[in-house]
Amino acid sequence: MSILTENLASTLVVIGVVALALEVVVFGFSVFILFLLGLACIVSGALIWTTLLPDTAGVAFSLVAFFTAVFAVTLWKPLKKMQNSGITHEVKGDFIGHSFVLPTDCSLTQASTHRMSGVDWKVHSKHPLAAGTMVQVIKVDVGELTVVAK
Repeated sequence: MSILTENLASTLVVIGVVALALEVVVFGFSVFILFLLGLACIVSGALIWTTLLPDTAGVAFSLVAFFTAVFAVTLWKPLKKMQNSGITHEVKGDFIGHSFVLPTDCSLTQASTHRMSGVDWKVHSKHPLAAGTMVQVIKVDVGELTVVAK
């Protein structure tokens, strides 16, 4: 434990780099607290390393807490905006284009069911379809298939 306190600046920088690596590699930049904490540790370690501040545990904890709060206030909105700026697109799955015979009547308001891959899927159609119609999947949502007559 003494090696960590004797090299407090280096320890803070290493902790910061590890926190940043965890944030990016493991969590995919979705948990901002590790990013903010990592930046705060690196900045605090750099300030202690330059001997601008004393290398005591109390100063180190205070600096990390202060810089984490400052970074959280200043970077929260830009990081949140960056996270939400992803382009959404429909997923093209293996079920798109799958054909089957409709077991019961189906329409936009009346759902049918179809068992596929061990799952009972709700089947919807924009137009009324009678039971026994050969249909093809055009859209897949969670637990739901949208079909058209083939």
